[in-house]
Amino acid sequence: MIDIRDVHKRFGRVEVLKGVSFSVTAGEVVCLIGPSGSGKSTILRCINGLETYEGGDISVLGQRVNSRHKSINDLRRQIGMVFQRFNLFPHRSVLENVMEGPIHVNGEPRAQAEKRAKSLLALVGLADKINAWPGQLSGGQQQRVAIARTLALQPKAILFDEPTSALDPELVGEVLQVMRTLAREGMTMIVVTHEMQFAREVADRVCFLHSGQIVEQGPAQQILLQPQEARTQDFLRRVLGGSEASVCSQCRAAV
Repeated sequence: MIDIRDVHKRFGRVEVLKGVSFSVTAGEVVCLIGPSGSGKSTILRCINGLETYEGGDISVLGQRVNSRHKSINDLRRQIGMVFQRFNLFPHRSVLENVMEGPIHVNGEPRAQAEKRAKSLLALVGLADKINAWPGQLSGGQQQRVAIARTLALQPKAILFDEPTSALDPELVGEVLQVMRTLAREGMTMIVVTHEMQFAREVADRVCFLHSGQIVEQGPAQQILLQPQEARTQDFLRRVLGGSEASVCSQCRAAV
């Protein structure tokens, strides 16, 4: 479904992506992990055409991603994106926020868009908040509305850019639970996350990035239980705490 081949990206003199390659099949969940500044979010933005890339190739559903081509808007309807910040319309109700895309982007009849929006808000546990304003919701609730808004366009895949990083710790779980539900239902997802337990539970595959390159990738249990590369081992040690042995023990307990 998504194919990234030898992608390079620069911001001025800084090379942010240095030949990144991986692919994602339909129904697969791939988690991108690694230290801040390793290029994880930039990859997502290149896939969705929000950033250009200078070298290599990205294709989605067999179509090359070109942010300057008129086809990019059609591609974005197929590949949804959930950001760190919720970006809800503050002057529209929760229901109206979710209905906005289908009506104004896809040209759906209002009654059809409203029916789907209510169904999706029920899916994310917010059926009782359809008439609320974004400012009346917690951060976790707003992020769940943002996920429902993305789902309303019926994408083939969703890119999640650290969707819990802006939330208070006690609100993280409710957003991750929605994502677990999507994974069980077969939604194709690429998730940039620092939530290692979520990656262990949900990901089919994990890619560890460092300094703009994929240092190690493979099945989630292999990467998180028995990382082969020293950089991966060091990252997991710092994120989970303790020695290499205790880190692997923590991973096994959560898988």
